[in-house]
Amino acid sequence: MSQVEADAAKGRGELRDKPPLPVTRRTTLRGTLFGNELLTTFRRWRTLALLAVLAAVPILVGIAVKIETSDGSQTGPGGRGGDGGPAFISQITNNGLFLVFTALAATLPFFLPMAIGVIAGDAIAGEANAGTLRYLLVAPAGRTRLLLTKYATVLTFCLVATLVVAISALTVGAILFPLGDLTTISGTQISFTDGLGRAFLIALVVAASLTGIAALGLFISTLTNSGIAAMATTVGLLITVQILDQIPQLHAIQPYFFSHYWLSFADLMRDPVYWDDLTKNLGLQALYAAVFGSAAWARFTAKDITA
Repeated sequence: MSQVEADAAKGRGELRDKPPLPVTRRTTLRGTLFGNELLTTFRRWRTLALLAVLAAVPILVGIAVKIETSDGSQTGPGGRGGDGGPAFISQITNNGLFLVFTALAATLPFFLPMAIGVIAGDAIAGEANAGTLRYLLVAPAGRTRLLLTKYATVLTFCLVATLVVAISALTVGAILFPLGDLTTISGTQISFTDGLGRAFLIALVVAASLTGIAALGLFISTLTNSGIAAMATTVGLLITVQILDQIPQLHAIQPYFFSHYWLSFADLMRDPVYWDDLTKNLGLQALYAAVFGSAAWARFTAKDITA
């Protein structure tokens, strides 16, 4: 055997002895990219802190109502409840399940969308700021698939965050208040099982109501390499839209704000259910998701990745 053949055989032996390279989040294949993005997102301390804050809101509301009514007084007069707040909170002492509806009504205007804005705003800009976006695109993912994976991760967080609020409220409501048949906003009685089903449906509607702000935040995230700037801009737009939605002089354009029909989930507690505002809300969210999702795709696919 020649010296060249001996060296080649030795090289092949060394290659066989080397362990395989580990598969990381940056080099995952099609079937695991979404799962690894979920693990990366939900392992961050920022994400866990946001979920903890959301879980604490129903606890604080439940304790406040319990203290307020400890002398046998009511939290307030019953009402039409079309805005999702007064009628729900006045019913908590009668049935702890109403704490779920009250907690969702309390967190939806600001806490839930703020958390979504933080996660969505950091989706692309955070990778660019950390210098990992370019290496992530080296994997067999492609920009379109990566963007879809990021958006799917944000949508998953929307659902998880909403369920955290609902489960926390249901647990606190069961501990502090009685459970049983419910009286709907329309004044009819439904069983506890039916009420629990409506609570789950309301949680799904609330999560779907956040898809518009999620797409908007993702689009903003493609415009900058600063995660903090993207998060601040998304939350700032959220606050601005919420303020504009309260100005009577802007009533002509308010139905086009992504937050205008958020509290329409209260109509699911009517008998029969009012579907008009619910369908308008879901249609509006789908429109925002399509418009800003397309804008995010157009921006990201043409973006010069330098980090």
